[in-house]
Amino acid sequence: MVEQELPLSGIQVVEFSHMVMGPSVGLVLADMGADVVKVEPKGGDKTRRLLGSGAGYFAMYNRNKRSICVDLKSDQGRELAFRLVRKADVLIENFRPGAMEKLGYGYPAMSALNPRLIYASSRGFLAGPYEHRTALDEVTQMMGGLAYMTGPPGRPLRAGASVIDVLGGMFGVVGVLAALEQRHRTGKGQQITSSLFESTAFLMGQHIAQYAVTGEPAKPMPVRISAWAVYDVFETADQEQLFVAVVSDTQWGQFCEAFQLTEFSQDRGLDLNADRVKQRDRIIPAVQAVFRQFSKADLMDRLEEVGLPFAPISKPQDLIDDPHLNHSGGMIEVSVPGGGTARLPALPVQMGAQRFGLRHDLPEPGEHTHQVLREAGYSESEIEALLQAGVVEGELAASAQA
Repeated sequence: MVEQELPLSGIQVVEFSHMVMGPSVGLVLADMGADVVKVEPKGGDKTRRLLGSGAGYFAMYNRNKRSICVDLKSDQGRELAFRLVRKADVLIENFRPGAMEKLGYGYPAMSALNPRLIYASSRGFLAGPYEHRTALDEVTQMMGGLAYMTGPPGRPLRAGASVIDVLGGMFGVVGVLAALEQRHRTGKGQQITSSLFESTAFLMGQHIAQYAVTGEPAKPMPVRISAWAVYDVFETADQEQLFVAVVSDTQWGQFCEAFQLTEFSQDRGLDLNADRVKQRDRIIPAVQAVFRQFSKADLMDRLEEVGLPFAPISKPQDLIDDPHLNHSGGMIEVSVPGGGTARLPALPVQMGAQRFGLRHDLPEPGEHTHQVLREAGYSESEIEALLQAGVVEGELAASAQA
């Protein structure tokens, strides 16, 4: 899609956020065409410099944004922020409760500047006894039941990605879009808040409902009673692994025929899934023996031909060259901190036949300071004065005009 055809083209967003949850809200809006100005502290967002498991946060969640670096505690920096907010449709922030208010950027003050503003807050908790606690993705995975359900009994284990940060960000986007639609009717903005803990609880809803229906607490996933007889990871002849599932009675017949399991196909006591689940101890060893006769590639070919659900056990880096992801814009090449580029996942959304791609590469700290200040109504001499005073950081006027 060309930029003016993107669904959120013309929407102005000011982002005061770091780490994952807040930036993921800005990422989705930016990918869909909104003009997202990321307001970073002097020296740049500290997320840029995280090591270890945090080294990919900035690169993944900050494409298609423009960056300015501002001293928000200074009077001139505060006035600059106010100018941006007056023009904005959406403000994104993910600081601890009270932090934005302390700096003078809380919702009451910003709404007074711009009554049409959608003020999107990403929090650890919604209103209630916990709302002032400091939260992290892992904190709420632990207290919300996800870690309990993921690890084996007695060994709670966080999920292998920042799933709650990203899910909380997605719910933040849902709230922003709903508030924008409501503004079409009322002309007024509002504050919307998404949270980590409540997002985790939402994921646990199926297990809470399971308890209500069965009267039995849900067991952690590694020791759960499967809903299907064949729903496991199997080894192949070349010592590889493959997940295979047979989730309907029709699939069971197709599966038995494809792998010549006549003992099972002729047994009427296995026709129904509920009966097969009760005989998993009989079925699984036989399936394991059959699958060990195939190489991983041959078994995948056979399963795909039959139309059964299956999956290789992939590592994250295996997705970089995945032929499906790369076929129609599912991976986007982005510059990464420290030099070089990476192919990173696009939004998992398709509108018509189009995917959302790259409009602006990952910004350097303050790369767009001069440009954004010009658009905010600052003269060249005023911009130079702010640069010289250290209120903002970024390119010099001469280089910006070149």
